[in-house]
Amino acid sequence: MGLWRAFINILLPPRCLKCGKVLSLQNGLCAECFNKIVFISEPHCHCCGRPFADEMHLKSGVRHICGNCLKEKRPLLVMRRSAFMYDDESKNLILDFKFKDKTFYAETLANMMFAAGKDIWDEKPDLLMPVPIYRLRLLKRRYNQAALLARYLALKTEIKADCESLVRSENTIPQVQLSGKARRKNLQKAFAVAKVNAVKGKKIVLIDDVETTGSTLKECAKVLKKAGAAKIYALTAARADG
Repeated sequence: MGLWRAFINILLPPRCLKCGKVLSLQNGLCAECFNKIVFISEPHCHCCGRPFADEMHLKSGVRHICGNCLKEKRPLLVMRRSAFMYDDESKNLILDFKFKDKTFYAETLANMMFAAGKDIWDEKPDLLMPVPIYRLRLLKRRYNQAALLARYLALKTEIKADCESLVRSENTIPQVQLSGKARRKNLQKAFAVAKVNAVKGKKIVLIDDVETTGSTLKECAKVLKKAGAAKIYALTAARADG
């Protein structure tokens, strides 16, 4: 495989996913583009993963909890993590991957997510579960980007990717077109568990490309908890709120 990869690299050298610059290694991004990505690191909220704005007074390695999470007595999601911030420097990575058939981005994004999910892997989860899309939308797009990420993460973590037990039962309006409250209402009864026995008593990691308000992830978690899941975590490539 090493010789074959070297031969392919001569014919089709790897290029930076953002700027197209030829790379010497298959690492996805050139150094310049990589350094423009705002990766999320400590200190951040131990529960929701949101980076703290005033990090000068916070120590790394300490389990800080943000005000919003302190208000939640029984959060649906035990822990949420994202690899980087969704901003002008990173959004094309997500949009091209999601809407422009650039499925080969999945490996690079999954590698970033794997690093960001260390706290989740320490919890020894049982299943990786992509956020599903409605079957008609899947036929139109031809792939579920979250499922691609889950499958690459399954290879790295040796945790099973379950792409069948959680389904999208209703074709709702795309969340990007709605505000916060409308997003939550839009997702009511949008998801269902098709295989209850597969999720009962399991620790599950929900996988998606972007967390915006968290409404989609929480609605998925709600139906999984109702079906008997023990604990639910969430891991995304990007998050839109700082």
